[in-house]
Order: sequence, then structure tokens, then C-alpha cells
Amino acid sequence: MKIDFFISFENGLSHSTSQQKGEAIKYKWDPKLKQRVPYIDHYRKSNVQSLRNQLILKMKKYRPTQPSDKPIKLEVYLYFNIKSPKKLWGKYKTTKPDCDNYVKEIKDVMTECGFWKDDNQVVDLHVVKYYAEKGTIYIRMEELEDEHT
Repeated sequence: MKIDFFISFENGLSHSTSQQKGEAIKYKWDPKLKQRVPYIDHYRKSNVQSLRNQLILKMKKYRPTQPSDKPIKLEVYLYFNIKSPKKLWGKYKTTKPDCDNYVKEIKDVMTECGFWKDDNQVVDLHVVKYYAEKGTIYIRMEELEDEHT
């Protein structure tokens, strides 16, 4: 099975990743101390949650009828929008976010949408970042045979 598709984003790709979580100090009741104690609550930033929600909505229409249980080769091309200078369009994006952090969210969403049973099935991963006129993600997924030939 091979699947490939483009996902476009009206407002461009977020430059934040799921690895960049927000923090808030909250309080909870501690029955042993019989008082409220502070703790740090980690949460997804709103722009990261928005990207995740968009990915889920847009990826669902490309998911296979059954999740794959085979090894997976995954290629992800990230096109980050930049209005100017136009001479950067098509050039590698060597600034944040990091490829590995960005693709973690994509793999998590693909797992949630049912492309495969678990993202540990991805045994071959290729990720590239470019500057472009419009924020877009191109994904190519291919099932591999169990044995390397």
C-alpha cells in the first residue's frame, strides 16, 4: 500500500512543535499536608493544538480502510510560508522548528487517524524543510515487506 497527499494551511505552518509546551503553576490539595500545594501543569500551546486539530481533520480523508500492521517508510516534506524574500522559496529551511520535533506531532496524528497501529512501525523516515509561498505538508507513506532486501 502506498499513500501520498498534500495538506495546505491558510495561515501557514506553525513554527511551534508539540515539544514546546506551555507551563502554568496550579495548585492541588495534598491530603497528607492538609493544604494546597503548587505544581507545574504542562499543556499544548494554542497554536500547536490548532495545528493538531487541522491535521486530524485534513488527514482523516486520506487514511486507509484498515491501519497497517507492516513496517512503514514515511517521507514528510514541510513547506514553511515566507512572503519575502521570494528568493528563499524552494531553499532549505535551516532554522527552527527542528525536523524531528515537528514530525513527532505528524506521526502521532497519523496514528490517531488510523494510518498504522503504532508509530513505532515507521522504520524509514525522511523529513525535509523548505521555504515556500504557501504553508504545505506533503506526506508519502509506503508499507514495506517484513524483510529487508
